[in-house]
Amino acid sequence: MGYVESLLAENEVIVVQTRQHWIVWAKSFLVNAILLIGIVVLAVLATVLAGPLGIAATILTLLPIGAFVLTYLQWWNEEYLVTNRRVIQAEGIINKHVIDSSLEKVNDVVLDQSFLGRMFDYGDIEILTASEGGVNKLDKISSPIKFKTEMLNQKETLGMDEHYAARDGRRDDIPALIADLDALRQRGILTDAEFQQKKAELLSKM
Repeated sequence: MGYVESLLAENEVIVVQTRQHWIVWAKSFLVNAILLIGIVVLAVLATVLAGPLGIAATILTLLPIGAFVLTYLQWWNEEYLVTNRRVIQAEGIINKHVIDSSLEKVNDVVLDQSFLGRMFDYGDIEILTASEGGVNKLDKISSPIKFKTEMLNQKETLGMDEHYAARDGRRDDIPALIADLDALRQRGILTDAEFQQKKAELLSKM
């Protein structure tokens, strides 16, 4: 089990899991690759002209390599998730930092995409919540439209689940609840598998 999976509560499932777009580490790769080439050229020249200087320049090649590896590890360990209950942002290579936004407290979601963002499918998402933090910003995440859409779908589904729970005790309401679920399925908010699972749960109570 990974670190992110260990954060999940009972009956909580991951619906969408993504990271920052690869363009984040691509910039670091380009800068450090240019620096590495420059150091290698310097190392070759220094080796020809003076041996000790060449050895020192060769050691310097580890700096851009290490800088890129660090950037890549930071990118890999920063994950954004939508579950059926909340939005999770987890980051940190060794020391972990996790921010949760409960779906029921999400008031609005703001998506910003530049021209390049639309071309390469990345963007910034601001989650406005009723909690003390107020705003949770996710920078340059991959597939932001899918992330935002699924977040709103899960928020609506969560609200419907609370509605069902309030009416759950009355057996004569179960056909109406199944009809409501089918409407959600037709709108694409519930998958066929989710619909069948919830339908079976309701029918078992009749």
